[in-house]
Amino acid sequence: MSKLIPARGYAAASATTPLSPFSFERRAVGEKDVQIDIVYSGICHSDMHQARNEWGGSVYPMVPGHEIVGRVVAVGDKVTKFKVGDLAGVGCMVDSCRTCASCREQLQQYCEPGATFTYNCEDPKYGGQTQGGYSDKIVVDEDFSLKIPENLDLKGAAPLLCAGITTYSPLRHWKVGKGQKVGIVGLGGLGHMGVKFAHALGAHVVMITTSPEKGADATKLGADEVLISKDADAMAAHANSFDFILNTIPVGHDMNPYVALLKRDATMCIVGAVEPWGAVHGGAMILKRRNIAGSVIGGIAETQEMLDFCGTHNIVSDVEVIAMKDVNTAYERMLKSDVKYRFVIDMATL
Repeated sequence: MSKLIPARGYAAASATTPLSPFSFERRAVGEKDVQIDIVYSGICHSDMHQARNEWGGSVYPMVPGHEIVGRVVAVGDKVTKFKVGDLAGVGCMVDSCRTCASCREQLQQYCEPGATFTYNCEDPKYGGQTQGGYSDKIVVDEDFSLKIPENLDLKGAAPLLCAGITTYSPLRHWKVGKGQKVGIVGLGGLGHMGVKFAHALGAHVVMITTSPEKGADATKLGADEVLISKDADAMAAHANSFDFILNTIPVGHDMNPYVALLKRDATMCIVGAVEPWGAVHGGAMILKRRNIAGSVIGGIAETQEMLDFCGTHNIVSDVEVIAMKDVNTAYERMLKSDVKYRFVIDMATL
């Protein structure tokens, strides 16, 4: 039997303790596996939620991280997609049932029995708990590994594996493109990627924010207009005019002002608020046949499509690189929205 592979990282030992150094083992490289030495790992807000058990069900010790880029250092005998030395990425999933209707349609994120997530998830195939990207290496089935275009800045590419696909997938699903007026609500880790993608897809992009100070940033990122949602007159002037709105606000909030912006038959997609939203006025929905929808990440094929799109258009996230030892400070800063727009850990500092 092949030996397990020693690994190092930072883990949460409980919901109330800071992340700290942790040694553990990865599985041996199987015939369809790739071993990746991690170069950069992005920090997602959901990492903090799960490390602190804010969603319930967290299991410890937990190594967070699902925005992973690195170099392939070993491949199994039956691997065809990668060779040693290739750039590779790992996102939010490392496996799925592969047989349900969603998996057969390459929508593994909606796997009916439940996908195997990159960390804090029971691994039905290999046993134990999955551990994530705040670590020096990872072993993943090649079917859930992704090719990273060589021209992309690796540190900026890491958040594409979650923040990127979370915003790209709904824009593609609702066929955003030229001739459309598209709103992006919220300019954070998700919102800034939504602006970049909608702009690259050819839409007329309106950044919708409560903060006038963010307007200049939004314009640099590709927004054509900035709409201040606290300005009642400006909101009224834009009523009934949007073809699509991507709402990235990460907490429950009043949806009604944004619903009023939609044209007849238009959709607002929620990607940020994984909690109750508050009451939505039925009349505003019924009288214009409007839609509120949700979306979560994307399947493996669509994630690869997104990465290739980023390679073609030279799109990466705007990031602040930190040392591994500063991860707990980064969590506290993230709570204050004190980052433009995504923290990324340099694994050389581990």
